[in-house]
Amino acid sequence: MNGRAALFLQAIRGPILLITLGVLFAIHQAGILRFSRTWPLIIIIIGLMKLLERMAAPQLPPVGGQNQ
Repeated sequence: MNGRAALFLQAIRGPILLITLGVLFAIHQAGILRFSRTWPLIIIIIGLMKLLERMAAPQLPPVGGQNQ
């Protein structure tokens, strides 16, 4: 993937987390599940977003003292 995809994923990280929080609080308010049982989903979403950002980032050549 290219750098534009990585920037796009970084840009939507905040809105996705806010939407996730809103859905979790709505589930809590509806009495379906308590927030204390659903908060790990936030950590999973953050991890998935970081994984996607890492996959979309352009590959850089290794830095170091390689003998040629």
